[in-house]
Amino acid sequence: MTSLNRGASTKKAASLSMFQSQKKQLERMLLVLLGLGTLFFAFNLYAAENPYEKNYRIQNGSNLKSLNPAPDTKMYVSNHKDEDNISMLENGYDMMGTSGFDGTDTSPDLALQFGKAIKADTVLVYSKYGSAKTPASKLQLIKEAAKRGGEIDAKDLEEPATEYQYYASYWAKLPTPLLGVHLIKLKPMADPDSDVKPMDEKGLNIIAVIKESPAAKAGIVKGDVLLKLGDVDLNKPDDLFAAVKRYEGQAVPVELMRDQSNMKVTVALNSRK
Repeated sequence: MTSLNRGASTKKAASLSMFQSQKKQLERMLLVLLGLGTLFFAFNLYAAENPYEKNYRIQNGSNLKSLNPAPDTKMYVSNHKDEDNISMLENGYDMMGTSGFDGTDTSPDLALQFGKAIKADTVLVYSKYGSAKTPASKLQLIKEAAKRGGEIDAKDLEEPATEYQYYASYWAKLPTPLLGVHLIKLKPMADPDSDVKPMDEKGLNIIAVIKESPAAKAGIVKGDVLLKLGDVDLNKPDDLFAAVKRYEGQAVPVELMRDQSNMKVTVALNSRK
């Protein structure tokens, strides 16, 4: 009797051991499958096309990027694009490029992700409501179908995904400026009733002045038109770049026009030498 009980106990222990072994093996397989599933999900998430990257357009060909090899890229969501652009220029940044596209719900984190990839210091993200079918448009669809005695495709009555217009700009901090202005060259307006070719406007129009820069300290402001720096006439942006380089580190007279009046100021240019 004792021998039989001992044999039964041995078989029971063996069965229990086998069950525990199978359970552990099943748990290991489950963990492996879960791991593969996580990797597969992560791979798909990573491999998914980033619309901010796909629709990126470089602002200029200077390969502009952060001065920091590993920038701590910051992202801000806003809805005042034009004001933000001027503010960024005034604070010593320049635009690297932009992304613009229409789409359904898109996380702004994707813009930050791409901003980090191209070594931007700051990313500004904007979105606004695009279009979707309204109840009124669906009612009109039903009325038109009733008039012609036709049928309506059920898909036409489904709630469509809301479309948004997305835009992002990417910015890099500039080195200490020699002068500190952002400018444009205005093209002359042609008279459609005249065959006479319009003459080029004189000077360079300032759209932003960098804070605490030599230009700002000399009293130059947004809207001024630079006419001359030293003895160099300023008719195109390259004229200004060459003049600033020539007089780098010097105090130099600047002729400008403000509100149709000519003025002269003296600017103490910075130096990077």
